[in-house]
Amino acid sequence: MNFLESVQMAGKTLLSNKLRSALTMLGIVIGNASVIAMIGIGEGGQSYVKRELESLGPNVLFVIPGNQATQRISNSLPKTLVLADAEAIATQVPTISAVTVELNSRQVVTYSNRNTNVNIIGTNPNFLVVRDFTVDQGRFFTDVDMKRSNQVAVVGAKLAGRLFGNTNPVGQQLRIKDTSFQVIGVLEGKGSNLGVDYDDAAMIPVITAANRIIGRTSPYGLELTFIVASAKNAESVDAAVFQITNLLRQRHKITGEDDFTIRTQKDALQTVGQITGALTIMLAAIAGISLFVGGIGIMNIMLVSVTERTQEIGLRKAIGATEQDILLQFMIESVIVSAIGGLVGTGVGVSGIMLVAAFTPLEAAISPVAIATAVSVSGAIGLFFGVVPARRAAKLDPIVALRSA
Repeated sequence: MNFLESVQMAGKTLLSNKLRSALTMLGIVIGNASVIAMIGIGEGGQSYVKRELESLGPNVLFVIPGNQATQRISNSLPKTLVLADAEAIATQVPTISAVTVELNSRQVVTYSNRNTNVNIIGTNPNFLVVRDFTVDQGRFFTDVDMKRSNQVAVVGAKLAGRLFGNTNPVGQQLRIKDTSFQVIGVLEGKGSNLGVDYDDAAMIPVITAANRIIGRTSPYGLELTFIVASAKNAESVDAAVFQITNLLRQRHKITGEDDFTIRTQKDALQTVGQITGALTIMLAAIAGISLFVGGIGIMNIMLVSVTERTQEIGLRKAIGATEQDILLQFMIESVIVSAIGGLVGTGVGVSGIMLVAAFTPLEAAISPVAIATAVSVSGAIGLFFGVVPARRAAKLDPIVALRSA
């Protein structure tokens, strides 16, 4: 028998037991679909987080109070950064183009008979430039509002809709912690960014926030939640980190470990990439167990098939079929089962990725490498687990096989 005849015979044999062949393929289908879907969802998650980080701007640096050790052991950040630090960075660091600040607090906001608990963000006029936001209605507060500690607020698009409905928010009065604020602007909707929804927040001048809402608790000045700086270009980011570090160490009179941490987009991307990459590998490995189980299923069914077809094997060997012919036919059957299961599993896995992308923010990341690898591995599993049944069939003595039948 030549190879083509062996393939045809293997196909006829599998078609004669359609249900058993389909159930044998099921383990491979589930394994392939799981591996492809897990890798696709993992890569989609990586792309989503990368897009979120890139929306911050490639040149943005976050200066956070406390070093990594204090951040790990404490739920609340230490108050080591003050407004004067931000002003010093803006005026003394040549690689920085703009600096904004944030002093954050959860407060109840009330308008008419409606109230909600939202994030109140004390900041400065550079917030729009550094964080890349746009005012949709009205205006943002100015340096004059800052100096006078005016009680003005700019609200996010989601908060504006929830509090004011169809009423124009600009010019309306709302209350934050029993203090009245005039709404002077509404930000254009941008969506949640790394878990912080600025669309559902209210921005007020940072000095007003400290004086009227949050209070001052640091003896060294107006304390901040963090400082955000924008480097002049992507090439200046490393130099900006070095210069800000030196400046703050001098200002805080630090001789040992820093009492602040500087995060860049590159740091965040690297950290997130490591975490999501490890999770993707772990999920793919867990899903790969299904492929192994599917291979055992193929071996089990092929062993049963050898037992059932003992008379056929004896007849073929009696009329001249060699061990190689018998071995080849059974191995071809195993490979066909696993290869078809791999292709069907690929379709199921890709469909799963598309469904996830349709109903979640994740992108549909379909990896050709993952598909090729999964199909190849499923074929190799069929070949590997088909060896034992095929060898058992090939080694049968024709006389014994005919007699036992």
